[in-house]
Amino acid sequence: MNFSLSDDHRLLRDSAKTFLDAEISLKPLLVPGATVQDAGYAENWAKIGQMGWAGLLIPEEFGGAGLDCVDLIMIVEELGRTLTPSPFLGTLLGTLAVLKGGDAALKTRLLPQIAAGEIALALGAAEADGREDGPDRETVAEPSGAGWRVSGRKCFVIDAAAAQMIVLTARAQGERRLFMVDVRKAGVEVTVEPWRDITRQVCTVLLDGAEAEPLGDGDVWPWVRDRALLVLAAESAAGVRHVLDVTAAYARDRVAFGRPIGAYQAIKHALADMMGQAEAASAAVLYAAWALAEEDARAPLAVAMAKTYACDAFVEATHRSIQIFGAIGFTWQMPNHLYLKRARANAEMFGASREHRARVIDLARAELAA
Repeated sequence: MNFSLSDDHRLLRDSAKTFLDAEISLKPLLVPGATVQDAGYAENWAKIGQMGWAGLLIPEEFGGAGLDCVDLIMIVEELGRTLTPSPFLGTLLGTLAVLKGGDAALKTRLLPQIAAGEIALALGAAEADGREDGPDRETVAEPSGAGWRVSGRKCFVIDAAAAQMIVLTARAQGERRLFMVDVRKAGVEVTVEPWRDITRQVCTVLLDGAEAEPLGDGDVWPWVRDRALLVLAAESAAGVRHVLDVTAAYARDRVAFGRPIGAYQAIKHALADMMGQAEAASAAVLYAAWALAEEDARAPLAVAMAKTYACDAFVEATHRSIQIFGAIGFTWQMPNHLYLKRARANAEMFGASREHRARVIDLARAELAA
């Protein structure tokens, strides 16, 4: 593939950067007790809807932009760079499930509303232990007349309280399948959790015989999961780049013992390591996005590698940044801790790095054996 971005890609990224720099501020979150709502969570979603970003991957026939994963990461990286508080991620993940598993009637009904920013979605895959796979999952779907009903609990569901529809994984007749529930109907209870990353809304969803609509005839979760991992990797790669930029600027301005601290070798080495990680993470994300856009057979391997590397790099970069800033770096006066919390959350979401490193080994072995 050609790793050079096209003019259209640069234009998309630059327009997102200009918009978010003008509209998004994390200052309301830099006080103890602040919540995601204080940073314009709902208002930001309305603005994003006007930009048409909710419909980036939705085909033009349903009112969307009809773009691919490479186009998508141009926007996602800017959202990750600014830690934009909004229900964009939950809606994007739910939309992916509808695109892959929804029938023609469901797509015709929902996709135009999503593309117009009129409704928000969420996706629940994990349960109390943080895992989303395995035969012993507690969320179960059972046939009920002509439809299905789902009971159980989903944890760490992003943007569920802002959503009208929630997509979730459930065990149905011994198999894992995706279902959609309407939060406005009986049997669905959403609770907002006191999440450490206050730039996001994270919820627990309790289900008690809730009416559910199946998405797809089989297990479409791996397809959705790979794209969810790409989004987290893209956010994290952009986070590394942002943390590097602000830390390098601080090292140039902060003077100790008569010299900018960036002149000291230990700081130089730390910043050089961060730069190398930023470049590698961006390259891994771009390759994974291309592989998914092209439906390349190596896409699952590329995505697992990108998620593992970018998220680990983000965690390390935020730790180093706080060390370079010193004591002020972990106070409410500075946003450094917000990036650290986002990095730690991204690293665990949809599987920790150790799990995806194991996937990388298994997938690489399978490719070599083929």
